[in-house]
Amino acid sequence: MPRHVHHGAVAGLLSTLLLASPATVAAHGAEPLPLDARTAITAWSLEVHIWLPIVLLALAYRAGVRSVTGAHPGNPVPRRRALAWYGGLLALFVALQSPIATYDTTLFSAHMVQHLLLTMVVAPLLVLGAPITLLLRVVSPSARKRVVLPVLHSRAARVISFPVIAWLVFAGVMYGSHFSPLFDAALENVFVHLLEHALYLGAGLLFWWPVVGADPSPWRMPHAARLLYVFLGMPYSSFLALAIYSASGVLYPHYATLQRDWRPTPLADQQLAGGIMWVGGDGLFLVAVVAMVAVWMRAEEAEGKRADARLDREDVRKARIAAREAARDGP
Repeated sequence: MPRHVHHGAVAGLLSTLLLASPATVAAHGAEPLPLDARTAITAWSLEVHIWLPIVLLALAYRAGVRSVTGAHPGNPVPRRRALAWYGGLLALFVALQSPIATYDTTLFSAHMVQHLLLTMVVAPLLVLGAPITLLLRVVSPSARKRVVLPVLHSRAARVISFPVIAWLVFAGVMYGSHFSPLFDAALENVFVHLLEHALYLGAGLLFWWPVVGADPSPWRMPHAARLLYVFLGMPYSSFLALAIYSASGVLYPHYATLQRDWRPTPLADQQLAGGIMWVGGDGLFLVAVVAMVAVWMRAEEAEGKRADARLDREDVRKARIAAREAARDGP
């Protein structure tokens, strides 16, 4: 382990949470833009306070990977971890800078796509990137012992990462944001909007941390518990989506009072948002379940091979003992 660490790598790895803070989420104007084929492709935000931290996170992770590879060429950072991290940052950029973000205060459907990206794509991919593990490998032993490990083992970390609490926080953010004044306030006030994005990304990171298991966690769940944990996320997501889809009127005054002369209507857009959450949310949960089953099967197969190898070694040992005893006893 190198004694001197690239400070940008450490700062960048720690800044994942900063991306979930109000200071780094995109600010949006209240004026609706005409939606057509051109603006649906070209209406990118490209706000420096969003894309610059994302670029820095990518560079910092790359610096950490290079540091680990240089110090431990026989045990580098797995390529799949790096790809997951970069994929999560790309999805974060799309969620906060693409036309999805440009229209999120104009179209509820765009807002819903954005929230699904933050919670169901960005969060699990960033957790799969194992940034905490990378941080532990690049910091000095003293920093690891005095700073990183005490935080990981703190009471606060144990509480917020406890699977039941993480699950309830995730569900609470989903329902609390949609069925409280917070959602409409976020559409009217840029700072509340920033807080909303922070809540979604933060809740997503908490939800997926104990499931993915790529980073050290105070709690470890067996594969069956992980499947149940994720599978139980589908009903509450479906109920919320159904409530939005079946509402007889526009739920949020902001969307109802926007002055725009292009389709969809606010009610049709709200129904589209409910459908996106229903189909998209459940679909992403199913993808996660299938992936977890595949991981479980590979783990069982690997354990079976290890058990067979142990039995083979035991058989060889017994055969050697028997051969020695036979040779000692003679004819």
